[in-house]
Amino acid sequence: MFKLMRKYPILNYYFTKFFAYFLTIFGALTITFFMFRLIPANPIENWLRSLEAQYSLTIDGGDAMVNSYKEKFGMTGTLWQQYVRYMYNVIFHFDLGPSFINFPRPVSELLAEALPWTMGLLAVSISISWVLGLLVGAVAAWFRDSPVSGTITNISIALSQVPAYLIALFLVLFIGYQWKLLPTRGAFDGQYAIGWNLDFIRSVARHSILPALAIVTVSLAAWILSTRSLVISNLGEDYLLYAEAKGLKSGDIMTKYALRNAMLPQATGLALTMGSMMSGQLLIEHMFVYPGLGQVMGRAIAIFDYNAMMGLIILSVVSVMTASLAVDLLLPVIDPRIRTAIKA
Repeated sequence: MFKLMRKYPILNYYFTKFFAYFLTIFGALTITFFMFRLIPANPIENWLRSLEAQYSLTIDGGDAMVNSYKEKFGMTGTLWQQYVRYMYNVIFHFDLGPSFINFPRPVSELLAEALPWTMGLLAVSISISWVLGLLVGAVAAWFRDSPVSGTITNISIALSQVPAYLIALFLVLFIGYQWKLLPTRGAFDGQYAIGWNLDFIRSVARHSILPALAIVTVSLAAWILSTRSLVISNLGEDYLLYAEAKGLKSGDIMTKYALRNAMLPQATGLALTMGSMMSGQLLIEHMFVYPGLGQVMGRAIAIFDYNAMMGLIILSVVSVMTASLAVDLLLPVIDPRIRTAIKA
């Protein structure tokens, strides 16, 4: 195997990326487990002690019942034994343990139900902000000396410094409560049956406008600024001067040459953003009572359901690392400069 990797450097590159991927996830699992298990305040332990005090001495089989709950929550044995058992269940069975929120349902079921709502909201919001950010950023860079470009840049700088939850709060107060234009809670109206029918889809789209708008507003500002910077750095390059000398229209030069050259780093940023936004925008979901991972996070924090909290952290780490791995694997395919560097 090592001879093959020496003979084909691209194999060594891919092996290194996969090794770092799995090692990072394993380290995140380990740190997350000990971080939560070593916290003194543990409501699950307190709940089990109350069960033990209430039932062990008053009903037959009370001790067995309490021990059964301890086993379900993985709290039997030493800390090392609990760690080994937890890692085995997560790695080989994808079992994150039972949730204290909806006991005895497993955490994996709660996350599986909430994940599509979060992914749908973020995928649409980030895609819209990315496309608009590229176009507006390119225009702001190409006409950088115009008043319009200056206005766009200044507004983007200001919005990029505003936390997304403040934008969400503004939308809730004014568009939701003051003007009553759009709903501010939930993902759909309760009178519609869940399914692929027009009424339900229309209701979902209407409820998602405000949380999506909060995400788009902040993300759009960041994409505009980064695209503007990338395009400006390419202005004056020989290939642009050559395209201009050939008599191409200004708009074609901007879109087909300047913007296209900025697409690669922005596409890389899009993949990483898709992963990191999984954890960064959960507070917005919680504010809009959206049935995604943000709701699970809020309920888990309220009662310190560390199984659910650990599951959310692990899911966030895996999403970020998977997005990063996908970028690393695709870069040698789409960028000849990376392939040249690997072979060197």
